[in-house]
Amino acid sequence: MSTPAKTFAFMRGNILVLSISGALGMFCRSMVFPYAPLFIISLGGNPAEIGIVYALGPLGGLIVYPIAGYLADHVSRAKLIAFTGYFSSLTFLIYIFAPSWHWLAAARLLQGFAVLQHPASSALIADSLTPKSRGRGIATMMTVSGALAILAPYAAGHMLDWQGIDAGMRILYAIMAAAYALGATINLIFIEDTVEAKTETVEFSQLSASLKDAYSGIPALLQQFPRTLQALTAIIILGFMANGVAGPFWVVYANTHIGLTSTQWGLVLLVEAALGNAVRIPAGFLADRYGRTRFILAALLLSTATLPCFIFAQTLMQVIALRCVVAITMAFFGPACGALLADTVPRDIRGRVMAAIGRGSVRIGAATGGTGGPGVGFFTIIPLALASLAGGLLYEWHEASPWVFLLAATGLSFVLAVFFVRDSQDAEV
Repeated sequence: MSTPAKTFAFMRGNILVLSISGALGMFCRSMVFPYAPLFIISLGGNPAEIGIVYALGPLGGLIVYPIAGYLADHVSRAKLIAFTGYFSSLTFLIYIFAPSWHWLAAARLLQGFAVLQHPASSALIADSLTPKSRGRGIATMMTVSGALAILAPYAAGHMLDWQGIDAGMRILYAIMAAAYALGATINLIFIEDTVEAKTETVEFSQLSASLKDAYSGIPALLQQFPRTLQALTAIIILGFMANGVAGPFWVVYANTHIGLTSTQWGLVLLVEAALGNAVRIPAGFLADRYGRTRFILAALLLSTATLPCFIFAQTLMQVIALRCVVAITMAFFGPACGALLADTVPRDIRGRVMAAIGRGSVRIGAATGGTGGPGVGFFTIIPLALASLAGGLLYEWHEASPWVFLLAATGLSFVLAVFFVRDSQDAEV
């Protein structure tokens, strides 16, 4: 008979450390990211300029991701993860003292270079979980990291209604800078590398060659992908494009067209986060027991049917109901997609492949970011940047247009999953 200790035996070592440090980051991101577009507007920006700020965020990854994939396979992953945590903490200082939205754009561009850690952390997670426990492992990590963050948007909403958007956001970014520094210190002290670093000194010529090879080798790399992995890559890219177009404008539309206050929007996200956390671990167990593909299909179908309905919402309760559907679908989609990706990527090249396509943890319909993090790889960067830029222009043209794009992207993702995504019969360890 399986006991809780055996069931969650994977929740130790690196998985536990990354869950704890991830909880700190998730708490702060859940305070700040839902309201970042309102901060841009308070500093003189408009919807098109919101798109510009969000479009700049991924661009650093064009340079960093190919190098990060090489470094993840050749140097200490623990040090790499800690370094980028400290770097992120420093970039948040720009937000605290920004006099105009242009400074937010510059900070967003610099922040994009912090993706250096993601291939390393993705490879560590994949190495630290067995194929049979990946679905529940990823789901448990997401739940632990998100548990602390459940109240964050609601608390932040109260802060912003009390202090005002300008002063309140600066306070929130200061908290975020401190939390990232603490998380980086935890990672540096407690993470254990799963593979021996091939070298502690990296020559610039190797990094240059890695950057060149990453882009010149894209066709060859894609040819090595099995059909399921190719389809997952396309679905991940479409998911990030959908978030790039619509993500920043959930809160703007809710505030200007539905009439929700910051506190009310925080309540929406609190209910969504609580429900998502309650469902996510059972969803991970189901993905391990019954396969990944069926839950990916169900989540995409439900997302296609419900997400565009946001533009018809008129009350707080209607918005809460719709975001609850998002919580349930993403509770199933995230662990299932991430586990299937880990199942299909060979262990010895995980760092490079996950630098290219991310961890598979895209949150379709995300209203608290969804345009960055470990799910992003350099394959997604240009589509994401263009989508973010287009999102601002589309919103200025017609406020409903981002959700029309969301409908098209999720519908196409569902079609791709139906025809090309299958569970791996011989999962990589």
